[in-house]
Amino acid sequence: MIHLGRKERPKRGSLLLLIPGIASVVLLGILPLFIVARNSFAVADDYGGITGGFTLEHYAKLLDPVYSKTLLFSLGLGLLNTVVCIVVGYLTSYYIVSRPEGRQGMLLLLIIIPFWTDFLVRTFAWITILGSGGPIAGLLGIFGITGFSMIPSNVAVVLGLLYAFLPTAIFPIYASMRSIDPSLKEAATDLGCSWWGVHRRVILPLSRPGILGAALLTFIPTMGVFVIPVLLGGGKDPLVGNLIVTLYTEFRNQPMGAAVSMVLLVLMVLSMGLIGLLMKRTSNKKGA
Repeated sequence: MIHLGRKERPKRGSLLLLIPGIASVVLLGILPLFIVARNSFAVADDYGGITGGFTLEHYAKLLDPVYSKTLLFSLGLGLLNTVVCIVVGYLTSYYIVSRPEGRQGMLLLLIIIPFWTDFLVRTFAWITILGSGGPIAGLLGIFGITGFSMIPSNVAVVLGLLYAFLPTAIFPIYASMRSIDPSLKEAATDLGCSWWGVHRRVILPLSRPGILGAALLTFIPTMGVFVIPVLLGGGKDPLVGNLIVTLYTEFRNQPMGAAVSMVLLVLMVLSMGLIGLLMKRTSNKKGA
């Protein structure tokens, strides 16, 4: 009996150590999510407050062109930013991996250093770069092209999103590329593969887990961004994040804002599930 008691003590101690973590997850994660989910089905009063009850009216309103256009635009821009970040991140990662090991850490550090600055400050820097008084406008002015400004525009938004999420695409792809045996690339080259053939047949398939991870880390945050579209795009084509902020702060419509938030959450979960299935399929192919 004494021996069994000694075995039970570590179990009880480990359970006690888990209590702060479990409480944090419940209070800071599950409970707020439950409140938002409940509010999305609540009836709103004349001032957009919560009065209780149950209704699907807020979800039905999402079919309105005003909301559906924002959702579709957010999906399209999220996919575009994901593709651009993956392409640029792939090329950047390949360049870093092809450098000597002593220089790889320095190159990665150079990518990280700008992101030690506040996100809002970096976004305002892009306003200066792409604005009428920026270096691009000054360079074009030498050739007689005046009045150039990309602020506000969707091109500026895409550039801002690329700058904001490029590191999250580079690091997982770099981690996958670094684990590739260099002799595989040499063997493919010796067998007559061109530069594109080596990437298509060797590097790209072996880098697929990192590419999928980069897609996950890029697409999901892009959907919820609200600062970049406002500052660089002038708020003309808002994303889902901008719509949620507007519904909560300007329109004071909490149930509608909660409904849009839940739709965004569902889209994120679906994208995570899809990428998870693709990763599992990739790992199964490797195992086979």
